[in-house]
Amino acid sequence: MTPSSAAVSPEAGPPVFSHQEKIVIIAGLTLGMFLAALEQTIVTTALPGIAAELKTAEHMSWVVSAYLLTSTAATPIYGKLSDLYGRKLMLQTAIGIFLITSLLCGLAQTMTELIVYRALQGLGGGGLLAMAHATVADVVSPRERGRYQGYIAAVFAVASVAGPVLGGVFTAHLGWQWIFWINLPFGLAALIAAERTLKRLQVKRLRHKIDYAGAVLIVSAVCCILLITTMGGNDVAWNSPVILGLGLAAVLLFALSIWQERRAPEPILPPRLFHNRNYVIAMAASVLLAMIMIGGLVFMPLFLQLVYRLPADQAGLLMIPLTLTAVGGALTAGQLVMRTGRYKHFPLIGLALQVAAMLLLGTVNAATPHWLSALYMGLSGYGIGLFMPVMLISVQNSVEMRDLGVGTASVSFFRSMGGSFGVALFSAVLIAMLDRLIAALPGTAVLGPHPAAQLLRDGPDALASTPAALRDGVALAMTDAFQVVFWLAAGIAALAMVIVVFLREIPLRTGAAASGVSPAANLSEAERAVATVEKTSPGTSVAAPAD
Repeated sequence: MTPSSAAVSPEAGPPVFSHQEKIVIIAGLTLGMFLAALEQTIVTTALPGIAAELKTAEHMSWVVSAYLLTSTAATPIYGKLSDLYGRKLMLQTAIGIFLITSLLCGLAQTMTELIVYRALQGLGGGGLLAMAHATVADVVSPRERGRYQGYIAAVFAVASVAGPVLGGVFTAHLGWQWIFWINLPFGLAALIAAERTLKRLQVKRLRHKIDYAGAVLIVSAVCCILLITTMGGNDVAWNSPVILGLGLAAVLLFALSIWQERRAPEPILPPRLFHNRNYVIAMAASVLLAMIMIGGLVFMPLFLQLVYRLPADQAGLLMIPLTLTAVGGALTAGQLVMRTGRYKHFPLIGLALQVAAMLLLGTVNAATPHWLSALYMGLSGYGIGLFMPVMLISVQNSVEMRDLGVGTASVSFFRSMGGSFGVALFSAVLIAMLDRLIAALPGTAVLGPHPAAQLLRDGPDALASTPAALRDGVALAMTDAFQVVFWLAAGIAALAMVIVVFLREIPLRTGAAASGVSPAANLSEAERAVATVEKTSPGTSVAAPAD
């Protein structure tokens, strides 16, 4: 794992890419990222068909959770390894893992096999998301980065919203296996594109030591948190010994990981990042917005199915405005950041729009015109588009160059964590409110003590399985329960807005490697020694000692 060291020239700058070369590189990166983002949501509508063919519904939700868990845990590790071994190698590694495991997922014969393969697939998917953002930072200056990050944010938004629709179509017409096998031709194209377009990226091969202990501790702690959020209230009660034990283990593992990262010479998630004000603000705000965004993508189709009683495919079509406006917001923010060099007000506007959209969605009921609901969702999508690429630019513009890869990857890491928390929080609130509202209705004892979970699983068929005399009351209870969820989302967006107010707007640099830190500060001890010798002995090339 320790490559040979190479000569380092302090005068050599990063390669300069033309606009055409940048577009080619971005196209290859977004293809891989589209597949990874698609896999986060494409399975949701296919789960009933998968369960029917594999003849088991036990642990069905883990087909989604396993991917989310491993992809979240893997992102900071990819960031660190790409700083050490280069973006191209780690991107190709992620694509390779993703392709092999996609094939295995389609060949799974049991639910257990599918869950295991999905967990392995997440190891590749997490790398695709992390490396897409980090590689853009290598080839595009912070001043121009908003333009290209806008493209990536738009692709992510399209993939996330299109996933449920495509999952339903593939399952109905081709078989559920194709939600995985569709990755193979596009993944191979992404692999070829990475080989051809990323050859010019520089790789500094210096002495290094991988922080394996830190990686294990961070991954284990994250796994405990995600197990709590996915199991709590679904597989086991929130106050069960399993959840309490996982919570205690998470606290202990996080404490050990902090201790390890402070003493490791090359930590996986450097503690110095958390001394950077802009980094901490960006991470906190990204977690909160991801709670709304990912939670919304999971529950919005369900909301439309239960309130409007729409089938899954029509509910997916009604979400198209959210996708289109998210693309428009991301492209708008990217272009304006490039032209003006200012970026702080875009996430603030985006979050303000998010607050307004959530409050307006909280007024929707069965009598609300569909076009008006679509308008509210479009407002939410535009706010997401204004926020996502700009917050990433803020992080890349404020961290040191040595932390660019891990800093960028940690944005994806914290977004995934926020999404997990959002799904868990909204699910818990929705189920609790729905149970409470239904229990207050006369004659609903026949539905059992906790009818909410079953009603939500049934989707658009929920009311059909409810006694006729109770349907109107249950439908109203569903609408009111979702209203509370939207109000909660508005509060979360308002909190994120308050946090972003304290973001410091650092002038964007015009060089691809610029980060607001002097070049000398970014060099390791070995690099500084080489640079000193070269300055005192012109024309002499000095190589760092080989390992």
